[in-house]
Amino acid sequence: MRLLVVEDEARLAAALQRGLQAEGFAVDVAGDGRTGLDLARHGGYDAMILDVMLPGLSGYRVVRQLRAEEQWLPVLMLSAKDGEYDQADGLDCGADDYLTKPFSYVVLLARLRALLRRGAPQRPAVLTAGDLSLDPARRRVTRDGVEVDLTAREYGLLEYLLRRVGQVVSKTELLDHVWDASLETAPNAVEVYVGYLRRKIGRDRLQTIRGAGYRLNA
Repeated sequence: MRLLVVEDEARLAAALQRGLQAEGFAVDVAGDGRTGLDLARHGGYDAMILDVMLPGLSGYRVVRQLRAEEQWLPVLMLSAKDGEYDQADGLDCGADDYLTKPFSYVVLLARLRALLRRGAPQRPAVLTAGDLSLDPARRRVTRDGVEVDLTAREYGLLEYLLRRVGQVVSKTELLDHVWDASLETAPNAVEVYVGYLRRKIGRDRLQTIRGAGYRLNA
């Protein structure tokens, strides 16, 4: 297994390289974002450990650029930024996991192994279906390049459907994942919001499958 460590703190980078090599990994190290991005594009790595605060390009920009190029290298982000919004930003940019400094080396290894077990399926940072695009990091939806104004509920419904584009999703599944599970919500609420959403993204895009649910078509 080949790993790329992108970390500008030289002592930490060297310690990670030694430790991971002792575990049997082949490890390359980059000390800035631009070098890390270039190596990630062309190095044939199985996973990358990526710091957030880097010279040249931040870790956020590195992973966002990789995902924009449809490169699905598993990424474990490391950062001293431990706020919940910082972690959410990293994951929304396209990272697969986020570990705050200082960290347990045992936990880092366990999370790295979990990433390697999952491999690198497609996990785009921006969700698309035809000319429809949703950017979770910016909470921005566009249709043919024009921004679409959605309520919070409409946005949640569209995001869930986009993550399952082409699949039939039942009303029950939508209620479980888009609506507050602690509140009792009538099933016809789904029909109402599907109607709202259709008016904003195009009626032909969101199909009713009688007796089964709904399907968002690409």
